[in-house]
Amino acid sequence: MSLKLPQAPNSGLFKQGYQSHSSADGVIIRNIEAVREISSILLTSMGPSGRNKIIVNNLGKIFVTSDAATMLNELEVVHPAVKVLMMASKQQEFEMGDNTNLVIILAGELLNIAEKLLNLGLAVPEIIQGYNLAYKYTQEILKDLVVSKVESLTSTDELSKVVLPVISAKQHGNEDLISNLIIDALHVVINPKRQQSFNIDSIRVVKILGSSLSESEVVKGMVFPREPEGSIKNLKQKSKVAVFTCPIDISTTETKGTVLLHNAQEMLDFSKGEESQLDQLCKEIHDSGVGVIVAGANVGELTLHYLNKYNILVLRVPSKFDVRRICQVCGATPLPRLGAPMPEEMGAVDIIETREIGGDRVTIFRQDESVSRTSTIVLRGATQNFLDDIERAIDDGVNAIKGLLKDNRLLPGAGAIEIELSKLITKYGERTPGLMQLAIKHYAKAFEVIPRVLAETSGLDASELLSRLYASHSAEDGSGLSIGIDIDNETEDALVDIKERNIYDLLSSKESAINLATDAVNTILSIDQIIMAKRAGGPQVPKQPRPGNWDQAD
Repeated sequence: MSLKLPQAPNSGLFKQGYQSHSSADGVIIRNIEAVREISSILLTSMGPSGRNKIIVNNLGKIFVTSDAATMLNELEVVHPAVKVLMMASKQQEFEMGDNTNLVIILAGELLNIAEKLLNLGLAVPEIIQGYNLAYKYTQEILKDLVVSKVESLTSTDELSKVVLPVISAKQHGNEDLISNLIIDALHVVINPKRQQSFNIDSIRVVKILGSSLSESEVVKGMVFPREPEGSIKNLKQKSKVAVFTCPIDISTTETKGTVLLHNAQEMLDFSKGEESQLDQLCKEIHDSGVGVIVAGANVGELTLHYLNKYNILVLRVPSKFDVRRICQVCGATPLPRLGAPMPEEMGAVDIIETREIGGDRVTIFRQDESVSRTSTIVLRGATQNFLDDIERAIDDGVNAIKGLLKDNRLLPGAGAIEIELSKLITKYGERTPGLMQLAIKHYAKAFEVIPRVLAETSGLDASELLSRLYASHSAEDGSGLSIGIDIDNETEDALVDIKERNIYDLLSSKESAINLATDAVNTILSIDQIIMAKRAGGPQVPKQPRPGNWDQAD
């Protein structure tokens, strides 16, 4: 009788190819190590002196950036616990548009500290409970630490309080120039009577290679990086606009047909019928008062000839998003049919001009008299990577205004709020009895990571600077609340009053980031088993590149 070999536990439970990692295999520690890996990538990219990363995606496109949201989008992460954290970061990007790296870095630090607490013998539920208590207390005290408010969205000085620090964190050195561009664009877009109706899509960016960033400008209206199709390139007077989403050409039949022609005259008459039909169509459009046609699809050569004959400017816009925006700017209705538009379906534009910027021909739809709620920032720069990074910084700056409309209160920046939170939560932990005290005090310690990174990336001594910051914030009268890190190191002790430099953080953005980071950490800590199915499809074997050129013999 043969001896039956013992099988792996639960071998008949799952389909072949499943992987299971339990708490006995140290799954919590493995998850923490995976999160530490992703947070260490983003850690050095934080703050005005943050380092850039080069990311080459699966299509071979190169990104040179310090923007956390871009990095997370392009990195193909497969670890399920890290994906939980990335979802939290993407939610922050969706809701606030900024502080995505704070979510990852704070969560990474909280998990590092949780690992130490686990080694000390604390149970996971005790750590989660302590973190939740500390987070609830953080929510309560954040509102008491407000140092300023933005009273008016029409004031340049008030808007720069919000926009300048956000841009400075991405493009240190160019922050004044970029902030002025954003604020000029915001003045065009924001309606003082209906500020809540502000839409971030109303501010567009057009990137044109060449020259330097100082040559960038803001245009009231829309700029398209292409010139009109026909011979009419400029319109200096107010014109009516018709927007067609269908092809502007002779309609083709769905079925094939055969035409028998007996002589040359019949052939001439056949083409003449099409021409007269197109001529009639273009005349109808002209007679309705339309001076500009925006085409969302193809424009036929013959149609273009007749539109030129009636002095109608034709601009082809292949992007459906741009077609939608141009309808907003001009007040036009997109038409899926060819023919003369009704008066209520037509829009209006004040001036259309074609300019040459750095060798590229662009068309500008300018709204001078009528109130246009769209503006375009024309960016200039030497390389495409540089322009892409500036565009990402502008996107964060505009999104900061979206957060400002939710809550206009501001917290001190430059690491000041994190040190204050660390101090206050530690005091709260000391008042809490039992083992919770340990988790709460370690939660407070996690906030130190922000000023430490700001100091390290700026070339300062982090340990010495943290002790100075704590000393400044220990004043009982609360005067130290606005003391933060001076990354330019103009003062002897490398500390600065943030009110002098206008370095503020949005309360709504900071609250959201701390909330999402704490939630993600508690979710990851509560995982004690990972069960992964075999990936769908055939064997995941990477293709080996063939040596030499494709047409050479191996």
